[in-house]
Amino acid sequence: MAATKTTVKNKGAAAPRLSFYGATGTVTGSKYLLEANGRRILIDCGMFQGYKVARLRNWAPLPFDVSTLDAVVLTHAHIDHSGALPLLSKEGYRGPIYSSAATRELCQILLPDAAHLQEEEARFANRYEFSKHKPALPLYTLADAKRVLRQFKPVNFGEPLDLGDDLSVTWHRAGHILGAAWLSISISGRTLVFSGDLGRPTEAVMKAPEPITQADWLVVESTYGNRLHETVDPLEAMADIVGRTMARGGVLVIPSFAVGRAQTILYYLYQLQRAGRIPKVPVYLNSPMAANVTKLFERHRNEHNLDEAVYRRICRMAKVVKTADDSKHLNTLHGPMIIVSASGMATGGRVLHHIRQFGPDSKNTILFVGFQAAGTRGAKLLEGISEIKMFGEYVPIHAEVAGLDSLSSHADYGEILDWLKGVKTPPKQVFVTHGEPMAADAMRIHIEETLKWPSRVPDYCDTITLE
Repeated sequence: MAATKTTVKNKGAAAPRLSFYGATGTVTGSKYLLEANGRRILIDCGMFQGYKVARLRNWAPLPFDVSTLDAVVLTHAHIDHSGALPLLSKEGYRGPIYSSAATRELCQILLPDAAHLQEEEARFANRYEFSKHKPALPLYTLADAKRVLRQFKPVNFGEPLDLGDDLSVTWHRAGHILGAAWLSISISGRTLVFSGDLGRPTEAVMKAPEPITQADWLVVESTYGNRLHETVDPLEAMADIVGRTMARGGVLVIPSFAVGRAQTILYYLYQLQRAGRIPKVPVYLNSPMAANVTKLFERHRNEHNLDEAVYRRICRMAKVVKTADDSKHLNTLHGPMIIVSASGMATGGRVLHHIRQFGPDSKNTILFVGFQAAGTRGAKLLEGISEIKMFGEYVPIHAEVAGLDSLSSHADYGEILDWLKGVKTPPKQVFVTHGEPMAADAMRIHIEETLKWPSRVPDYCDTITLE
């Protein structure tokens, strides 16, 4: 369905309407437009990732008129929820962007980095002439990212934010990553809940999501809507993968999200080294962004389970690779060693250079530790393809490719159902989003059959009246 811009000619007291401009039929691109009590609120503004047909939506005009927006509210900082914010600024939005304090700090790291990567990739494509576009251009620039960051306004968890016209938003801790929230939006006494990305009840680093008790309408994620997480001990599984790779004298490359996942990986490697279960080989954190994010854990101790002493030992264990030249130097080294580098789905960043260098050698291992969106390099490698395209060329993959799903920071469908059972009165409607088609529909069925709640999976650009 083609997206078209919508405008508001007058603001009346009609029933609330909710439009789905992302995270439909895919995990990424989270964007929801709420029209209620004469206000227009955008919930999340993320980039699309994965298949090209989804990524192309990033380049299409935004399917709403940014000049009509009254506010933007964010669930958390991951790029598929925040990465399109500079596009709002580029199109002229100058209003407030509300988020938790940690989300604001993370976006101050993530958004300039995303802009820098896009500018770098455009320059690289132009230098080696492998882009179809002449010249290749970035989606947005560092200036766009810096401008939009000035519009952030931090809010406190648990304190309703009054948006006027009998409309308010409350942030509740969702686990998942630092600053992540599920949102409760009060509309004239009725409640619309957005789960955002829901964390797990027993995650090693992040605290469990706060319980939900009320929702008249509910938008819930379904990343793992058709799967339960592995019951294997993640320490055992990681010890096995690290051990056999090091025994081969190999390099273990771990593509990792800089926010949340990298810190969990380092925590597990620290535990294994400390217990003598894996050899004390060099561990490189080749992501300045991840290093900066790790420092935020010290300022937001109430959101995670790491005490100060453990945090500092983890930081000492990993050698942070800061410059591009130091990153290139890593590719001249030999194993055994471990490289943790962004991005988590191998969609961009420094990890691509490591996969190109170490992927062709069978003694090495590429380890994915979490969800891989359909169409990403991570998903393709886990499917077992023998070569992968990057930088305009195909790279043969002979390295072992492994996946460790139990380190995911997303709740699986069983954990989501347990969280939803806290709602005392059944919602009028549940909208299942943020999942691949099979996962979203499976989550819908789980909710309907287990909880007996009316549920549906919206399509891209659907607008639904909240009766």
